Amino acid sequence: EVQLVESGGGLVQAGGSLRLSCASSGVTFDDYAIGWFRQAPGEEREVVSCISHSDGSTYYAESAKGRFTISRDTAKNAVYLQMNSLKPEDTGVYYCALGPEGSVTGDKYDYWGQGTQVTVSS
Repeated sequence: EVQLVESGGGLVQAGGSLRLSCASSGVTFDDYAIGWFRQAPGEEREVVSCISHSDGSTYYAESAKGRFTISRDTAKNAVYLQMNSLKPEDTGVYYCALGPEGSVTGDKYDYWGQGTQVTVSS
C-alpha cells in the first residue's frame, strides 16, 4: 500500500518560513515525479512545485519562484519544500503527490498524502 505523509505545516507570521516534508512508504520515489500542491479554502487545488525523478529538474509556480525550494532525498524516499518569505496568500492545505514526469497537472497524479495545513497570518 502506497502512503504519503506530509508534515511541517503550522501557523507562521508573514515573512516567516516553514519546511514541509513528505515521506513515503510502499513506493519508491525514483519511479515518479513528486509534486507539491495546495488548496486554499474555496479555491481550486493548484500546483506549487514539482521535481523530476530522472534528473532532479524542478518546476515552480510563478507565485513560488524565488521563495520556495523543492528538494528530495532519494535515500530516505523523502521530498521537502522549503518555504521562505511566506505571505498570507500562501495559506492552504499542502499536499505531496506522485505522478508522471513532466506533468504539473494534479489530475494526472496517482498518489496523494493527507495534506498539512499552512496558515500565514498578516
